[in-house]
Amino acid sequence: MTSSSPSSGLLFIVSAPSGAGKTSLVRALLECDPGLSLSISCTTRPPRAGEQDGVHYHFLDRAAFDEALAAGAFLEYAQVFDHLYGTRAADVIHYLDKGSDLLLEIDWQGARQVRARFPEAISIFILPPTLEELERRLRERRTDSSETIARRMAQAHAELAHWTEYDYLVVNDRFEAALAALHAIVTAARHRVAVQRQRLKTLLAAIDAA
Repeated sequence: MTSSSPSSGLLFIVSAPSGAGKTSLVRALLECDPGLSLSISCTTRPPRAGEQDGVHYHFLDRAAFDEALAAGAFLEYAQVFDHLYGTRAADVIHYLDKGSDLLLEIDWQGARQVRARFPEAISIFILPPTLEELERRLRERRTDSSETIARRMAQAHAELAHWTEYDYLVVNDRFEAALAALHAIVTAARHRVAVQRQRLKTLLAAIDAA
C-alpha cells in the first residue's frame, strides 16, 4: 500500500521544534476532537516519569528497534539527539483502513518520509512567536542543562528551516488561538469534496438521482 484510498481516514502530521508547545497543543486537540486518534511512536529512549509503554510510546531497546527497521516495519524513523524514533507502517494503515482520522506527532525528517508514502497527508508546522520566546520556554522547563538548551536551540534552527515543506503554519503565541487554528484545519480537511464524496456517499447518490 503506497497511499490511503479515498474512503480511508485522514492522515495529519504535526511538527515543531522542541519548546514550541506541540505536545500540549496536540493533547488539547485530541481532547476536543474525539474523532481524531494519535499514532503511538516507537523510541529507544527510556521512559520519563509517568510515561507508560503503549500509551505514550512503544519503548524498545536498540536491538529491537534495529530489527524492526531491518524488516521494513517503519513508515518513518529518525534520530533525535541520542535516540531513535519511528512510526510502524502497520499501525497507520490499520487506522486509515477502518476510516479513522490519525495524527502523527513527528519531526520534519519523519514528515518527509510519510509524505513519500501518503502524499495526501495534511501537514502542519507549529512555530514559536520568536526565537527568544522559544529559548525562554526551554529554560522555564528547568529540566535541561545550559548545554542541553544550547543544543536544543541549534536543533530548533535546523528544524525551522523546513517550514516551507508544510501545508499549514500555526504560531503558538496564545495557546487557545493556536488550538483553534489547529482544530479549524482538521475540520476543513474533513469537509473537502473529495472526502465528503466518500463519507456522504448515500446522501449524494440520492441527491444525484432526484
